[in-house]
Amino acid sequence: MKFLIDECLHTSLVAVAQDHGHDCFHINWLGLSGETDWDLMPRIVAEDLTFVTNNARDFRKLYAKEELHAGLVIIVPQVLPALQRELFLSALDEIAHGNDLVNEVIEMTIEDGEAILTRYALPA
Repeated sequence: MKFLIDECLHTSLVAVAQDHGHDCFHINWLGLSGETDWDLMPRIVAEDLTFVTNNARDFRKLYAKEELHAGLVIIVPQVLPALQRELFLSALDEIAHGNDLVNEVIEMTIEDGEAILTRYALPA
């Protein structure tokens, strides 16, 4: 898979994906910092990228409008980079043990100190 990490998440997530055999890029390294969410979507879709963000509200809406996409990973809480890496690793483990993420979303949250993974179709 090919991942694109949003600017709201730490650049160290790139190494986590690469260590697990995936291509991965960070928005900041591609000169896309500050781009609007809707301006990013055509590139995400055209390049068959799985987008990783914590901007759940905006990207759920954008992805719901896409007929076909390579998937979305949402790391909901604003947490330190080490915990971001752990949550992303959990999402990668889910992907490795299941099907790809075509037209699906994985959301990582924390409830009562435990990581919770939710996977669903989008658009429904």
